[in-house]
Amino acid sequence: MTTPTQPPDFDALGDEEFRAAVQTFLADHHPRHLRNPAKRLHWGEARDWYLTLAGHGWLAPSWPRRYGGMGLSASKQLIYVDEFERFGAARLPDHGIILLGPLLIRHGSEEQKSHFLPKILAGEHIWCQGYSEPNAGSDLASLRTEAVLDGEEWVINGQKTWTTLAQDANWIFLLVRTAKGGKKQEGISFLLAPMDSPGITVRPILNIHRHDEFCEVFFDNVRVPKGNLVGEINRGWSMAKALLGFERIFLGSPRQSAHALARLKHLARHLGVWDDPVFRDRYTQLALDLADHNALFETFADRLRRGESLGPDVSLLKIHQSELFQRITDTMMEIAAEHAGMLDPIGGDRDLDPAGLFLTARAATIYGGSSEVQRNILAKSVLGLPS
Repeated sequence: MTTPTQPPDFDALGDEEFRAAVQTFLADHHPRHLRNPAKRLHWGEARDWYLTLAGHGWLAPSWPRRYGGMGLSASKQLIYVDEFERFGAARLPDHGIILLGPLLIRHGSEEQKSHFLPKILAGEHIWCQGYSEPNAGSDLASLRTEAVLDGEEWVINGQKTWTTLAQDANWIFLLVRTAKGGKKQEGISFLLAPMDSPGITVRPILNIHRHDEFCEVFFDNVRVPKGNLVGEINRGWSMAKALLGFERIFLGSPRQSAHALARLKHLARHLGVWDDPVFRDRYTQLALDLADHNALFETFADRLRRGESLGPDVSLLKIHQSELFQRITDTMMEIAAEHAGMLDPIGGDRDLDPAGLFLTARAATIYGGSSEVQRNILAKSVLGLPS
């Protein structure tokens, strides 16, 4: 495995200097064949890129430098993500980097930090996230997977689903119910478990795009040490929730829709409909919607740049971006005609893949909190409407 190096203090650079540094790094180091992948990469496919980032100290932009991260401010993190998305950089198996790592840094014991964080950076531990369950997806607080303390071990029973790339992971962090009664958000704890524990079964799920990105994970009397609890018992919900605000601004990034709109233009030119006035009217409306979204995104980004926290109104970004992404891909399918039924790109050109983008967009209004849940958050927490 690669031994990570400590990068220079990029946060000391000006924003445009840093942006240029990111662009140079990607041009020099990103594997050409992994740009704009049509599907989420498995560990075997992304391993070399992961270790390249780790070896140069570019793997964990949000982690403090003392833990091996880049120590970037919110402003620099926005630039980092923006340039990676603009370049079409392949997404890594990154649950350990973007979710578990920050949570351990904030809530983990010193022993947990010293043990787990270096192994994430070195690519020794690849993590998956055990949150959703068959009857607790968007309503995550209804989870039923249970952990009972038996001496010095937790005994876990239950099921998780839609667990991204669980078949590639060797560790899982999961929310479990450790107490019953009271509000359903109470009595939830945060546990860590090795995936080779006796009693864990992983079953891949083929999605509509014929890709096994997601899995079911079953726990049958799985035993993990008492010390694998992160933070306080029954406080896992508040810990996990604290990470959502920053996640949702990135789920609301305009890049996904911008990429789709560029592909729509490319498709229209290829099919000879670019100069059709009816299509151009439709395209112009989508472009204006994207411009509106860019402006909305910048209002939230400016809050982060000023060091302010994000409130529940950040759900606006997730709703608007995911639904715009779907409208763009709906238009792609309309003009693609007979090509809309192909699950492979037209003529092998990955930029001409209307069905692929359409199928990807279907999930955008579900993952990270469905549009219905986001609207409930806005109704209750922003508008003050009754339940």
